[in-house]
Amino acid sequence: MRAQRGPTLSLRHLLILLTAIGLLPLAALGAWSVHLAAEYHESEQERGLLDLARALSSAVDAELDGTVATLASIARAPALDAGDVRGFYPIARDQARAQPEWLGVILSDSDGRMVFRTTAPFDAAPQPVADPSSLRQALQLRRPVIGHVARGKGGRAAVPVRFPVSDSAGHPYVLTAVVQPDRIVRTIARLQVPPGSVITVLDGDGAIVARSSGLADHVGKPPSPSLARLIRLNGPEGGGPTLTLEGSAVTTAYTRLSRYGWTVAVGAPPAGWAGGPGFLWYGAGIALSLALSIGLASLLARRIVRRIATLASGASALGAGTDPVVPSSRIREIDAMGAALRTAGARRAVHEREREDALEQARRAGRAKDEFLAVLGHELRNPLAPIAGALDLMDLRNDTASQRERNIMRRQIAHLKHLVDDLLDVSRIASGKLRIDMAPVDLAAVARHAVAALPDQPIRLRTPGALWVAGDEHRLTQVLGNLLSNAARFGSTDTRVDLDCVDGAARLVVTDNGVGMDEELAQRVFEPFYQAPQPLVRHSGLGLGLAIVHRIVELHGGRVSAHSDGAGRGSRFEIVLPLGAAAIDTVPAAVRAAAQPLRVLVVDDNEDAAALTAAILRQLGHDVRTAHTATAALAVQAAWPPDAAILDIGLPDLDGYTLAAAMRRAAVAPLRLTALTGYGRQAGVAAHTPPDAAAFDLHLTKPASLDDLQRALGAQDARAGV
Repeated sequence: MRAQRGPTLSLRHLLILLTAIGLLPLAALGAWSVHLAAEYHESEQERGLLDLARALSSAVDAELDGTVATLASIARAPALDAGDVRGFYPIARDQARAQPEWLGVILSDSDGRMVFRTTAPFDAAPQPVADPSSLRQALQLRRPVIGHVARGKGGRAAVPVRFPVSDSAGHPYVLTAVVQPDRIVRTIARLQVPPGSVITVLDGDGAIVARSSGLADHVGKPPSPSLARLIRLNGPEGGGPTLTLEGSAVTTAYTRLSRYGWTVAVGAPPAGWAGGPGFLWYGAGIALSLALSIGLASLLARRIVRRIATLASGASALGAGTDPVVPSSRIREIDAMGAALRTAGARRAVHEREREDALEQARRAGRAKDEFLAVLGHELRNPLAPIAGALDLMDLRNDTASQRERNIMRRQIAHLKHLVDDLLDVSRIASGKLRIDMAPVDLAAVARHAVAALPDQPIRLRTPGALWVAGDEHRLTQVLGNLLSNAARFGSTDTRVDLDCVDGAARLVVTDNGVGMDEELAQRVFEPFYQAPQPLVRHSGLGLGLAIVHRIVELHGGRVSAHSDGAGRGSRFEIVLPLGAAAIDTVPAAVRAAAQPLRVLVVDDNEDAAALTAAILRQLGHDVRTAHTATAALAVQAAWPPDAAILDIGLPDLDGYTLAAAMRRAAVAPLRLTALTGYGRQAGVAAHTPPDAAAFDLHLTKPASLDDLQRALGAQDARAGV
């Protein structure tokens, strides 16, 4: 089910929204009409402004043409034609004084050097030429050129108007009139423009020559950035919205068609139509229509909301597990929803009863499964115990005639015990009961012991002297044993175990040269009960070993991965575990020789298992008696107090925990108790033991090995030797 996203709306608001949406086409049509009208007025305004800019550009060109014509008449003086520059100086000076907007006249030679200027005596030292680029242009093009506006040393703005001339000998000169832009300013002032309009005249370099307002502050400076961008993007002529240097929004049209490369721009306040009476009437009509629609929608929504509130109460009752009470409604759809709620309430009651029944059945099935697996493990281990005991007894008697047969039987017993352990471990994993007892563990020692326990397999081991992790030594031994068993099962003749420390973690790698895996198998190899295709399997199994490996490694906070280059190219399993602190060395207590005889009581309802366990202990030199019920065991203890007792948990009259508590209370001397059970490795006895009973000193799983039996008595020996 997808989660609801975004804001929610009440029904009233939804109806109002639907009404507004219904009015949307009308509002959009009206807005479009307003937009078209506004665009028409804007285009008309731009057209008018462009016409004004063109007229003003023609007027500016006329003023510049007048200055050029005056320079042309001065240039026709006979003294200049004769090459008499000194004689031409007073003529140019008088003509400059006769022009009120002229600041002076300058004559430059063909090299661009100043010959004289009328604002200084003829023999005055020449000054650097202002705007040399326009002077070079006039010399090269041999036509009139208008230079760039600039301010002189006195702070007055002027524009150089250059006119190329030659004397009768063909010597080229440039006659320059330094003209103030006053006549252009007066031309702008004579125009009738709307209030708030701004007229700007720019020279060929884009600097302000004249402006209808604020000229003193802006002459010689660039225009506003928006106007400069408009001119740059729209070619010789164009228009659009801009901002003035004062920050006012205007609609601007410009032209750059002046013969002298100047630009004239005219800006006026936008002539929008939106503020007219037509728009006001249009807005009022839309608002009135919307108000009426909202009123009607609210009235209708109020009636519907009351009915829906009734449905909500019914739905709440349904969610609380009670029968919904929903009255009928005149609104057909709401009445149908009420009927559906009543039907859903009836069905829900039926489903709840069925669900409770199914849950109870599932709980019973789970308990039955756990009990079945526990009993299965017990019943499978019970016959294994006397068989293993018989083999141990034959080994103690050193019966060499049946050595080969005993080895075969021991391997098969170990294989069957391994299958039972895997089956029970998977059950614990599925129920979340698999327990890890964390303690410092030397993983290098675990690897050495696991490899040494398989002398018949070709295994190469590479490990450091010690590598400590935090974990359960028994479970880590089980992990490595499962991996080595898996390698042997799939045909490995060269198995390698490599242990090292990489990136602050312990890495254990088991590599074999067996049948290998394809990519799909490598991805699923850790799934419970998943096995390789049968033609590749050399020995049967339950498909649980690697699933148990995966879960145990996870419980240790590590990770395990499988890799293979393909069928027939072997497999590689890598385990990474976090490092842990080393165990603190302790000095072991002195122990007496294990040969010191002890009085040992063996209690097991399986008479064969009890007899064989007793025979093995007697072979080890101990005094042993047996009992097959808890009552018989207490009677033996009263008549013959033992030093140690090995008790089965599943006895016919009392369970092993109750018997252990009773024997503790009846003991007159230290008594070591060991549990030998077919129910598998115990996670602890606290949950099963009465409050006044003590835990066992040791738990062993059937079938117990010779070393297990010696461990069962080792602590008692240690106490006796102190």
